[in-house]
Amino acid sequence: MKLQGKTAIVTGGAGGIGRAITTVFVQQGADVLFVDIDRERGESLEQELGSHARFLRIDISEQTSAAVIRDAALSAFGSIDILVNNAHASRQAAFVETTSEMFDLSFNTGFYPTVHLMQACYEQLRASKGSVVNFASGSGLEGMPRQTSYAAAKEAIRGVSRVAANEWAPDGIRVNVVCPFAATEGVSAWQAQHPEQAAQAVAKVPLRRIGNPETDIAPVVAFLASEEARYITGQTVMADGGMIQLH
Repeated sequence: MKLQGKTAIVTGGAGGIGRAITTVFVQQGADVLFVDIDRERGESLEQELGSHARFLRIDISEQTSAAVIRDAALSAFGSIDILVNNAHASRQAAFVETTSEMFDLSFNTGFYPTVHLMQACYEQLRASKGSVVNFASGSGLEGMPRQTSYAAAKEAIRGVSRVAANEWAPDGIRVNVVCPFAATEGVSAWQAQHPEQAAQAVAKVPLRRIGNPETDIAPVVAFLASEEARYITGQTVMADGGMIQLH
């Protein structure tokens, strides 16, 4: 088990890709504090996974939540080896219709929590020579229509991740980014609402399918968080079936 003895924090850990990461991390031997605003799903997953998973219901858009999350992880497991910043909420709109409230939602649930948790957990990650895995999106890399606020926040996350990777490398902390394309609830709803657009998107994927959160995305995150990836930092990893091929 590649994460045996490691302690992790996963945001947005009760649903979608976050749930898959939490599950796979526990399967790989990690103790996981996972945070979410969905109490029912969080408590259900905690019960399902047992003593190696602890659920914390908290609104990560509040700046003070970062210290609370850090302290909860230390109280539960005594150390922090891995930080996975997965949570993010946004609303779609055409560029000219994107409002400051839409930017606020995207940055306050995605970008700022990523920054605040990285800052709050720095000392613990330095002590453990830990790993950070942040999440971005092909929406930002390709400038997908109607994704203005989401794309902006995701590209901002990539930017600060590269800075932190360079600054923290002497401390032994690695920082990487994953851009997934997976069958989450949101993507499934998008497929149902826009079947032609979804079919066109899948046709652009060389592997000709949308990824599975638990079998296609979470193992990539587990690898980046593990000692097997000890020589990888500052990278954006596309877990998207080959749809975007970075050069």
